Amino acid sequence: MKTVLRVSQIKLKPNLPENSLEELIIRQLMLPKGSKIKWSVAKKSLDARHKPDIFYVYSIDVTEASVGGKSVSLKDVLEGKFNPGRHKKAVKNASLVQVCEYSFPFKNTDLNADEKNTDKKRPVIAGFGPAGMFAALELAEAGFCPIVIERGEAVEERKKTVEKFWSGEALNTESNVQFGEGGAGTFSDGKLNTMIKDTSGRIKHMLKTFVEFGAEPSILYINKPHIGTDVLAEIVAGIRRRITELGGEVRFDSKITELITEDCGGVKKLGGVRIEKVKTGESYELMCGSLCLSIGHSARDTFEMLYRNGCSMSAKSFAVGLRLEHPQSFIDYSAYGDTIYKMPAADYKVTYRTAEGRGVYSFCMCPGGYVVNASSEPEKIAVNGMSYSGRSGKNANSAVIVTVTPEDYGADFPLSGVEFQRKLEALAYKNGAGNVPVQLLEDFNQNRVSSGFGSVIPCIKGSCSFANLRDVLGSRLSSALSEGISGFAGSIKGFDMPDAVLSGVESRTSSPVRIWRDENFESNIKGLYPCGEGAGYAGGITSAAVDGMKTAEKIALNFCRK
Repeated sequence: MKTVLRVSQIKLKPNLPENSLEELIIRQLMLPKGSKIKWSVAKKSLDARHKPDIFYVYSIDVTEASVGGKSVSLKDVLEGKFNPGRHKKAVKNASLVQVCEYSFPFKNTDLNADEKNTDKKRPVIAGFGPAGMFAALELAEAGFCPIVIERGEAVEERKKTVEKFWSGEALNTESNVQFGEGGAGTFSDGKLNTMIKDTSGRIKHMLKTFVEFGAEPSILYINKPHIGTDVLAEIVAGIRRRITELGGEVRFDSKITELITEDCGGVKKLGGVRIEKVKTGESYELMCGSLCLSIGHSARDTFEMLYRNGCSMSAKSFAVGLRLEHPQSFIDYSAYGDTIYKMPAADYKVTYRTAEGRGVYSFCMCPGGYVVNASSEPEKIAVNGMSYSGRSGKNANSAVIVTVTPEDYGADFPLSGVEFQRKLEALAYKNGAGNVPVQLLEDFNQNRVSSGFGSVIPCIKGSCSFANLRDVLGSRLSSALSEGISGFAGSIKGFDMPDAVLSGVESRTSSPVRIWRDENFESNIKGLYPCGEGAGYAGGITSAAVDGMKTAEKIALNFCRK
């Protein structure tokens, strides 16, 4: 923990450089001219409530201060003891704050070099998305030499495979938008904002790691940080190289197809896994006592294998819907008005409750982005949103979704939600004749197939065809989305423009199952650690990475106890 003087509500016009902040900070701290401070930006957000008069609002962490060439205490600065005015008073909008700096709590000092190179002594991680990646990185840096099993390809080859699919080649069911190095987040906007609270410093540690491997330093403090799919691909490759340099191993094109367990006094215990090399069909056994199960929300065959092996799980609520595209210029004008400043591509977040009480909301909004064919199974269509780091595409897109519960889709068994997703995706494939089905908003509302595009030409990675998306979602969900989109226009005037383009189906918003774990993060199968978004404990890159770090801590603790 370290103490900083956090100063908030410092405002700066968008056309002014951030190095002009120092004078504003010194003035707000009521320090004499010539005073020196050491500072960093803690948070930066945009205030556009009175557009076109807009400005950025900063919170600043001051770590050192000197007056007249002498170092002074932050407490004295806060109390206004150096105020050159006649009346001493405490500094407004400032406080002393304890900042936690994260460090992994365990080191592997128990195993000698020979034991570290013995597979049975090494933790195994299933999946190399954000959760698995950060679990592997923390374990590798602590000396545990993890083995990662990833069904998809390394990101360099994965990018080529995905581009070929979008260009019309056959789907690779093992390496695609959902599977491969970096997980589903690699082909996304790379959003890093999250709703989770974290007092341990794990989020800041995660952000610093991304910066270390190539992300813009501004992600450490901007209100809604994002990386972009192009930069994210370079970052995940760098993290993989660090893991292998530290003695870890990443086995691509490899899939866990079976658990090897033993009965220990009535308790099922993990002894190893069976792995298949997906390109050759060869298989082998890997003995291990700890498996971090960070498989992602789309590993449906793995969910089925776990269910077969008696792993405790249940169906859970998730959300489904469609992608909606508007011109980015329309979203920008709504956010900024006739501002004179050059501003980044604007985003939005909207919610609405229907007359029947259903919540409809935007999700994973991609400024200047693309709708992408994110399918992972034959004869099924799922879509997602993706942006490059510059967010320079001509359209904005967002998922518009409604929550579905086990009661909605009939949770007869833990994988009922998976079957519901598959049903929607099969209908999307059928109605789109194998392409992403698209429809103008006005035609969706009128229950008719569109005959052509209007002012909005979709930006889609993959081919598309006109279809009636009501035939995909059904009347109940379609009516809720139609009412919700109309309701959003109360927040963003014109949001319900007739020729906005819908595409479907958005079915992979989160995992449809929860794989149960106890306070030690273990499943009912001892040695199995369900983790991240696929297990139902995260939603998005940041929360998944944090859960991966927490799971790595539990695995390391278990190793150190042995």
